[in-house]
Amino acid sequence: MAKHCVVIGVGPGLGLATVRRFLAAGYTVSMLARHEGRLASWRQELDGTTAYPADIAEIDAYRDVLGQIIADHGLPDVVVYNAAKASFGQYESISVDDFEKNFRINTTGLLVTAQVFGPLMAERGHGALMVTGNTGAMRGTPNFVGWSPSKAGQRILSESLARTLGPAGVHVAYIVVDALIDMPFARRGREDVPRDHFAQPDDLAESILSTALQPRSAWSFLVELRPFAETW
Repeated sequence: MAKHCVVIGVGPGLGLATVRRFLAAGYTVSMLARHEGRLASWRQELDGTTAYPADIAEIDAYRDVLGQIIADHGLPDVVVYNAAKASFGQYESISVDDFEKNFRINTTGLLVTAQVFGPLMAERGHGALMVTGNTGAMRGTPNFVGWSPSKAGQRILSESLARTLGPAGVHVAYIVVDALIDMPFARRGREDVPRDHFAQPDDLAESILSTALQPRSAWSFLVELRPFAETW
């Protein structure tokens, strides 16, 4: 029986690359995203996937979708939480509603994900929860004030989960992507930047898979990924 991976937050960049990489590793993959049309298209292209449209901001409905995934495919071996909302701007101009929605997607959504899968994985004695983040989780900068606090909260929540679930055999890791990911919107206005200065989605997905498959005697929690030319 194929192992099962759930990728939450599937978009055309890192999310879709992660789906493809786990498929190549022999997993069946449940894809979850808000955009139903794109999910349906990818589902037709990728054998071994199932699509679950959901809006994480609708917490109760989101929890129900996660339960449906378990009912349909069983408890996953790996969950990748790649969902994100980012609001940019200075502190004076950020809408409070938008600020709080960043927390709902980036932090509360992760908590609900852990509440659904974590106890069952711990009871089973194995599993992996990979959470993708960025440098907004590590430092505050003026234009990221609407976003970074929620990512920092996500990182601390992930660490709490790792300390709680690790002794039960469940590997939780926080993967910081310190880079522009190579996608069309990231290249706008940066046409002169060489390709290898961008993080390639397939390479990031490879690192997510390898982290999820680490042996128990050598688990990572905080994993930082960046192109060789990135300043840090």
